[in-house]
Amino acid sequence: MTAAASFPLLHVVLYQPDIPQNTGNIGRTCVAVGAKLWLVRPLGFQLDEKHLRRAGMDYWQHLDWEAVDHWSELEQKLARRTFWCIENPASRLVWEAEFTPGDVLVFGSETRGLPSAIIERYRGRTLQLPMRPEVRSLNLASTVNTAVYEAVRQFGGLA
Repeated sequence: MTAAASFPLLHVVLYQPDIPQNTGNIGRTCVAVGAKLWLVRPLGFQLDEKHLRRAGMDYWQHLDWEAVDHWSELEQKLARRTFWCIENPASRLVWEAEFTPGDVLVFGSETRGLPSAIIERYRGRTLQLPMRPEVRSLNLASTVNTAVYEAVRQFGGLA
């Protein structure tokens, strides 16, 4: 873990991610915009140097990240921040949200999504990307990238 920034622009949460390459791509996006990456265990991969290198995460040393064992631990550490869940389906689109610096963007695992208890807790702040009905879901890294850059666009760019 590094502390690249005292105050991350955003907090990106991956709830029990399964695929290390997606996590690697998401980590790269976090480095690019100054966001902190949070991983909620269990993970579908190991975070040792060998596995990180294999997943193409050779810039991991520049990433501000933290892994937590439980959702409740994450909520405690990010108390008083606005949580947004990105999940399909949702009643609102990502473009309809009003993001502010320091917000928390939460994404579920590639195979299971977010648990219903989390979605219910944040029902009013659950968003989705628009897509045609022929598509069940998008790649997690693509979804995170789109949502993060929409939030950054609303801020007027990177400082």
